[in-house]
Amino acid sequence: MISTLFFRMVNEGTPSTTFTFSIVIKALCSTGRLDSACALLREMAKHGCVPDSTIYQTLIHALRAHNRVSDALRLLDEMLLMGCSPDTQTFNDVIHGLCTAGQIRAAAKLIDRMLRRRCTPNVATYGVLVRGLCRTGQVDEARALLGKVPAPNAVLFNTVIHGYAMQGRLPEAEDVLNNRMIRCGCDPDVFTYNILIHGLCRVGNLGSASRLLNEMERKGCRPNAISYTILMHGLCKRHKWKDVGEILEEMYSKGLSLNGTGYNILVWSLCKEGRTSEALEMVQRMKEKGHKPDIFTFNSLIHGLCGESRLGEAHALYEALLSEGVAANTVTYNTLIHSFMRSGEWREALRLVDEMTLRGCPLDVITYNGLMKALCMGGDVGRGLAALEKMIEQGVAPNNVSYNILINGLCRMGRVHVALELLEEMLQRGSTPDIVGYNTVINGLCRLGKLREALTLAEKLRTERLCPDAVTYNTLISWHCKGGMLQDAVSILERAINDGVAPNSLTWSILVQNLVKDPAFVGAE
Repeated sequence: MISTLFFRMVNEGTPSTTFTFSIVIKALCSTGRLDSACALLREMAKHGCVPDSTIYQTLIHALRAHNRVSDALRLLDEMLLMGCSPDTQTFNDVIHGLCTAGQIRAAAKLIDRMLRRRCTPNVATYGVLVRGLCRTGQVDEARALLGKVPAPNAVLFNTVIHGYAMQGRLPEAEDVLNNRMIRCGCDPDVFTYNILIHGLCRVGNLGSASRLLNEMERKGCRPNAISYTILMHGLCKRHKWKDVGEILEEMYSKGLSLNGTGYNILVWSLCKEGRTSEALEMVQRMKEKGHKPDIFTFNSLIHGLCGESRLGEAHALYEALLSEGVAANTVTYNTLIHSFMRSGEWREALRLVDEMTLRGCPLDVITYNGLMKALCMGGDVGRGLAALEKMIEQGVAPNNVSYNILINGLCRMGRVHVALELLEEMLQRGSTPDIVGYNTVINGLCRLGKLREALTLAEKLRTERLCPDAVTYNTLISWHCKGGMLQDAVSILERAINDGVAPNSLTWSILVQNLVKDPAFVGAE
């Protein structure tokens, strides 16, 4: 539309100049119509106009912003051939795009081209490349690049320090701080110290992290709430609850307070430790400090209460979060559904799945597995199979647990032939049944007295690159003993030993209890 209108004006006598082309190209770029903008660039020569640096820079910036880095690089090459001089920002745009695309080597070469053209890289140029190198794990190369930067700032140093810290290379991170950053006259800021404290906590060096927190103040850098929260999180992971309390007191004494994230860390850590009552008290304090619990807070508490078999309180908390206008998510429902399943309350689990659907909350593989298990427990395997089909229709990929739940439900109802069909369906859909699924079907066949078919299926395992395990052999030995086929049971045991499956106490118990009852075997002894 814009291009058509422009050429109509030109045809009607409006003079076409580089400036007018520039206006239209800029408008096209601002609306994301980059192909039209590039096509208009090609039309300029036909109208006797030569693109200038501004036009190229506009297009290159827009192409990079839309992740079309190859097109941006081609246009930069064309710009240079046309005798236009890109400025530092134009080079930076392409370098940024290359680094985002993971083309770090190409970005480094482009900086060399900048220098050859006497276009001086600035801190932003080096910053983009340093971040790219660190993001791809090339922290040593990023550190070497710092030596080429005329006046590196704290952001550049912090990026390299963070790169080392994330790799667990704390000595190198501290060396950059002490022997590069400080010696260059660049003062470390609160971000520098927070990066190091976080790195030390990650490797479990809490003593050094605490000392660094104290050192900050001595060096005139005041710790912020994040500094304390990082250390507190590290202490929680190592169960240092006394130290956590001291850190909180120190924070409060300095006029600092936890934010919502800090409280959530404490709540989650307490719940993980089985100290949910204390976590509930912490949430009360959180509210008193003006922080509203979010879904992460509620999920932590519900998880903790369910873990302590306090299902009534967990469900009441779920009702409370809804009344407070907090939307329950998939994690909330999955926690409750599986907890009700564990306690045998499958009807309540099914009700929650229905409620979840009504509220528009997406079901994931964990939810569907809980749903299918509840249906199977209620004897409705048919609906369980229908749930599997719906799951696939919704684009949720079933896993081995999904199939094993249904296979178990089918075998318990004696529908072993359907379970066998499900194993075949798994293979057709590209899934690989595991030994648990096969063992369930083998046991189901044995229960129906189909011992020969069970043995055939056990042999088939080898073609599926699976080996019968102790459960497989125990099942076969047990059912052959029950059927009075002791010689066959002994043969199966010998096969197990030949396969490298050592008989366990259950195997011997099953066999010996039946052999001692058989006069033929007792007499042979």
